[in-house]
Amino acid sequence: MSERRTLGGLRAQVGQLAREIAKFGVVGGAGVFVNLAVFNLVRHLTDLPVVRASIVATVVATGFNYLGYRYFTYRDRDKQGRTKELSLFLLFSAIGLIIENGVLYTATYGFGWDSPLQSNVFKFLGIGVATLFRFWSYRTWVFRALPAQGAVESAESFLSEAPPAQATRKQPVRK
Repeated sequence: MSERRTLGGLRAQVGQLAREIAKFGVVGGAGVFVNLAVFNLVRHLTDLPVVRASIVATVVATGFNYLGYRYFTYRDRDKQGRTKELSLFLLFSAIGLIIENGVLYTATYGFGWDSPLQSNVFKFLGIGVATLFRFWSYRTWVFRALPAQGAVESAESFLSEAPPAQATRKQPVRK
């Protein structure tokens, strides 16, 4: 019976992780669209160099993604300490920005691949690499899970079943 419970618990955890990944993907996919749209608009409407245009787009997409992650993907997570949450989100997003735009920078200035198609391909590749880091860091550090309801109930029932402390316990006599 214990093995069956363990297997059921594992299935539930895998299912929960799959739903989380799907929600992260929905927000992330919309964020990729925002990122690439802003990148191409800035690139065609201004004289900003390719990597600076990409940084502008990444910052806009980061703001969009925070709202999506907080209010859709991780809406059931701990909402205490929003200042800390936002600070950590911005820190890990900045690292993701460096990863994402480092790929584009290397392609553009390291290999001379600067056509609009090449820039979009390497921008997209950079987003993909940075997304792996962001998923791990956001779920681990930023949008922390609340304690599982079952674990809380189990702990509460354990505490309520504990025998009362013995007030008249005999102390050993020391000589």
